[in-house]
Amino acid sequence: MDTILVVNAGSSSVKFQIFSIEGDGTLQRRIKGQVDGIGSRPRLRASDRTGVPVADRAYPIEAVADVPAAMLVAGTWLRDELNINPIAVGHRVVHGGPDHANPVLIDHGVVERLARYVSLAPLHQPHNLAPVRTILANFPDLPQVACFDTAFHRDHDALADHYAIPRQLHAEGIRRYGFHGLSYEYIARRLRQVAPKVASGRVVVAHLGSGASMCAIRDGRSVESTMGFTALDGLAMGTRAGQLDPGVVLYLLAEKGMAVSTVQDFLYRDCGMKGLSGISNDMRELQESSDPRAAFAIDYFVYRIGLSTGMLAAALQGLDGFVFTAGIGENSAVIRGRVADRLSWLGTTLDAGLNASNAGKISASDSRIPVYVIPTDEELMIAQHTLALVVKPKTPAQARERMS
Repeated sequence: MDTILVVNAGSSSVKFQIFSIEGDGTLQRRIKGQVDGIGSRPRLRASDRTGVPVADRAYPIEAVADVPAAMLVAGTWLRDELNINPIAVGHRVVHGGPDHANPVLIDHGVVERLARYVSLAPLHQPHNLAPVRTILANFPDLPQVACFDTAFHRDHDALADHYAIPRQLHAEGIRRYGFHGLSYEYIARRLRQVAPKVASGRVVVAHLGSGASMCAIRDGRSVESTMGFTALDGLAMGTRAGQLDPGVVLYLLAEKGMAVSTVQDFLYRDCGMKGLSGISNDMRELQESSDPRAAFAIDYFVYRIGLSTGMLAAALQGLDGFVFTAGIGENSAVIRGRVADRLSWLGTTLDAGLNASNAGKISASDSRIPVYVIPTDEELMIAQHTLALVVKPKTPAQARERMS
């Protein structure tokens, strides 16, 4: 059985999934797992396609001290115990820079070019590239594909792409990229199956999780995003501030005497819901708290979603549908309800029962704007892109099916 391995590596965990390539050229998820607690309390967990656990093992700290070691643990388990030897590996890479509008086969040159964007995505890019380097070193003939969170947004109109800075800086790559593109690409394709008429129109998608952003999509294509040059922009997130006057950064540097590295760490790790509440970056904990600071953080989160929806609707010149996705968007009926209330001026009305049950369509029958909850699947998107690059379909129909 031919399989594809999908890897999404972070600073303290490596998430992985195995997809089998079926006889008709489609993909079937077989294994979902992760090695977490890297460098602290390492643990390998995995389940099969039905959710039944197939592994749960703890390791000593010294055995899994970094991402390459975690890759070795996961790879050895897959190979030696499940006899899985993938024909290709697909990776989530957050920043593709100005050069990559599509997934790309990886070689050493590609890795070095992508390493230039580490400072633009310090929480993600170095860890995304670590397993790529490990596989290149140990399995140089195994095809690897980089799939970029920026790629879905790369055909934005120039007006959406530019900052009001000298053009030379734009030519050097200082521009609005947008992120969470693999999620938005999946949602755009899934919406064509769920609600084809809405999908062909003007849709705002809210990817609400620890990392949060929103995207304006017209006929399946990204038009505008709340995130720009880096993943710090836009909505307030778990630990990231979101939209911020650049003068605040200048003040921290000049008046507070903070080093550049300290400011970077502060903006990525100590702001957002964590900074506003002083309690937690986890929306579940904030919703359970009676502390007024937690309530204020939630109010702020909902308020900024409302503001951003107005901006994105203006970019689309109207709105035909709204989609919630990602951890908070898929699971928090309270946040969805509060957002919908704030958007009532646009014509959104939820059915309380449907919203409480996390239904696929949660808007009331008389809502002018239909509202959906669509679980995202970035890993499947990566697997489809990887398959398309490394295995040629036998027929045009199979090619269309893979990318549908």
